[in-house]
Amino acid sequence: MLLGVNIDHVATLRNARGGIEPSVLEAAKICIDAGANGITAHLREDRRHIKDSDILSLKNDLKCRLNMEMAATDEMQKIALNLLPDACCIVPEKRQEVTTEGGLDVFSQQEKIINFVEPLNNAGILVSLFIDPDEKQIRAAAKTQAKYIELHTGAFSIAFGTKNEQSEFLKLKNAAILAQSLGLKVNAGHGLNYQNVSRMREISGIEELNIGHSIISKAIFTGLDKAVKQMLDLVYIY
Repeated sequence: MLLGVNIDHVATLRNARGGIEPSVLEAAKICIDAGANGITAHLREDRRHIKDSDILSLKNDLKCRLNMEMAATDEMQKIALNLLPDACCIVPEKRQEVTTEGGLDVFSQQEKIINFVEPLNNAGILVSLFIDPDEKQIRAAAKTQAKYIELHTGAFSIAFGTKNEQSEFLKLKNAAILAQSLGLKVNAGHGLNYQNVSRMREISGIEELNIGHSIISKAIFTGLDKAVKQMLDLVYIY
């Protein structure tokens, strides 16, 4: 598996006081130098962490794969088509949420998602849909022409170490099997940390994990370079 590091919360820390420190771009460079395979950044509609200038500098000044998380809005589609990141992950957004609370409901808005994905595909951007490990969502995603799904691992992460861990894990595993059988490539992320991430290695075919909060949190104590390397040791299948 590959590791994409989400650096949103470097921007959260910067924005708490204003100014320019810590630098989102410098953090991204440290992650790549430490061995991360790509950088993920979520440009939210309310710009609560990553700003437009951040996503632009990441695209222009960082020589690595950039995955832009974004809502399915006209504004974000226009930004993505101008910026041309390597990949876009389409996620749901609610203004009152602290972090993304669930997967995108592709099933109930399939036509909208199909129309949203098409110009991104035509521009050469790899599109991923961030969805829960639910059969109807996976089957709907397979009809949108998105090449990837990213499985929402939040429920598993919350259940880790409890009696519900295995059932939540099996939902992810079975979802990955179904998605691949329908021609979708599979990534995963949300809530994964140094304690639970190794279980993802038990799911065949997951291409990439996108992890942010846990790595940035650990970096406070170890430094970002070491935090990324320690996660890589848990993620890589040798």
